[in-house]
Amino acid sequence: MSEENTPKIDGSEAVNLAAEQSRNTAGLNIPSGIEGLADLAIAADTANLRHGPNLHDGLLALLPLVGVWRGEGQADSARGQYAFGQQLTFRHNGENYLSYESIVWRLDETGSPTGHDQRETGFWRISLEDEISVVCCGAAGVVEIFYGNPLNERAWQLESASTLVTDTGPADLGPGKRLYGLLPSNELGWVEERLHDGALQPRLSAQLKRVVG
Repeated sequence: MSEENTPKIDGSEAVNLAAEQSRNTAGLNIPSGIEGLADLAIAADTANLRHGPNLHDGLLALLPLVGVWRGEGQADSARGQYAFGQQLTFRHNGENYLSYESIVWRLDETGSPTGHDQRETGFWRISLEDEISVVCCGAAGVVEIFYGNPLNERAWQLESASTLVTDTGPADLGPGKRLYGLLPSNELGWVEERLHDGALQPRLSAQLKRVVG
């Protein structure tokens, strides 16, 4: 998925697709707490816009991302090419940011999971000028800041402005670029490219279905 072929879809068609999908996901949400432990005295995070606090007005340009998404993708890394499964969560608590979490696991040739692969968490913000800023921390020992903008109401592009890697992290990780977009099927597609040998090269891509929200 590139900026030039970012999927376009008629507005009424998009609403109809979303309504059809929501029949199975509208009543679901992320767990609200731990059994036997009282909830916090403040608003809990929600990945379903029908539950919990209202979304902050400043996040309206990111509203379509809110939810839990699951699917499969392809990776091309120093360890070779492989398929993976992913759960991607965008949630909010009424404040002017989205919490973000990505969990990735490897798949074998039959599509069966073989173990954990990558995990990252962070926060998305967007300014009054529609500049997106993302702080992202990866379990492999990577901390990054991305900046970007909405390309339209259904697509968002980010570029890494700062990439810090620990001594035990991936030494060959260069600056990157990510593109997220809602496909005509209303699934969420995303692609990550990384600078390698002086050019951006595809590294990760996935297509995810909404399972909550």
